[in-house]
Amino acid sequence: MNAQQSAFLADLLQNLQIHVTEAHLTQCTESWRLHNFTPAYNKLYWILNGEGWIKIGDQELHPRPGQLCLLPAHSQQSYSVTSNLPYYKYWCHFTAHIGSFDLFQWLDKPLYMKVSNAEQMTTWFKELVALFHDSALTSRLREKAILLQIISCYLESVPIHMLQQRTEEMDRLDQLQTFIEHNLHKSITVEQIAKSVHFHPNYLIKYFKKHFGMPPAKYMQRKRMDKAKFLLTTTSLSMKEVAEQTGFENTNHFTKSFRKETGFPPTEYRKNVRGSTSLSNS
Repeated sequence: MNAQQSAFLADLLQNLQIHVTEAHLTQCTESWRLHNFTPAYNKLYWILNGEGWIKIGDQELHPRPGQLCLLPAHSQQSYSVTSNLPYYKYWCHFTAHIGSFDLFQWLDKPLYMKVSNAEQMTTWFKELVALFHDSALTSRLREKAILLQIISCYLESVPIHMLQQRTEEMDRLDQLQTFIEHNLHKSITVEQIAKSVHFHPNYLIKYFKKHFGMPPAKYMQRKRMDKAKFLLTTTSLSMKEVAEQTGFENTNHFTKSFRKETGFPPTEYRKNVRGSTSLSNS
C-alpha cells in the first residue's frame, strides 16, 4: 500500500464504527453446512480443532487449527464439514462501518492467516464471548476494544491493499480532504468544497455522510480542532495566531469552540499536554 493510500485509510479509520452482533464458542455438528449465503455482516472464525471447508466467492479454503479466518460482509459464502471431525471454533459476527461502507469493502486482503500467538488469540476470543453474554453496559465498550485488538492483529499480520475498483473513489475523497486541509485557515463554504470535486452542494452533503460518517461542516470542525491541538502543543503561537490559522473569526470564538470540543480552554490544554509530555520524557 502506498503512502497516499495509507494516509487516506488512516483518516477514514478515525471514523470506524464497530458493533458485535454475535460471539460464541461452538462445537459444529456433521450437519454444519450452508450454500450461497450473502450476509450483511463480517464473520471471524478462530479454529481450535476439526476440519471443514469455507468458500468465499470463488475461493475455497480449508482452514486448520491455529488459523484465523475473515469472511467479509456482502460476499457470497458457503461452508460444510469434510469429515466426522467438524470444527470446534470461536466465532463472531460484526459490522465495521466507515460511513455507510464496511471497512473490508475498501480492502483487498487475504481471507485467513496463521496466528503466531495462538494462546493470546484464544484469550481474546474467550473474553469477547464472555463480554457478549454479559449484560453490563460497560461490556459493550469492552467487547469493542477486544474486537479492535483482533482486527488490528489481523491487519498487521497480512499484506493488504486498496481494492482496485476503489481507487477512483479514493482519489476523489483524497481530493476533498486535501482541499479542506489546505483551507482550514479560511471560512470556506459547502458550495466551495463541492465545486472542488464538481459536485452539487446537496449531493456533496450526502456523499460526505456516506463516506466519512458526518456532514462536511462537522468534518471541517474536527480537522480545525486537530490542527489547533497540534499548534498549541508544538509551537509558541499566540491564541490569536492559532485562531487565525484554524479558520476562527476571533480568539473568543476559538476559545469557546475549543472548550466545547475538549472540555479545556486552549491555554490550559497547552499547559497540561506539554506538562505531561515533559514528565514522560524525564
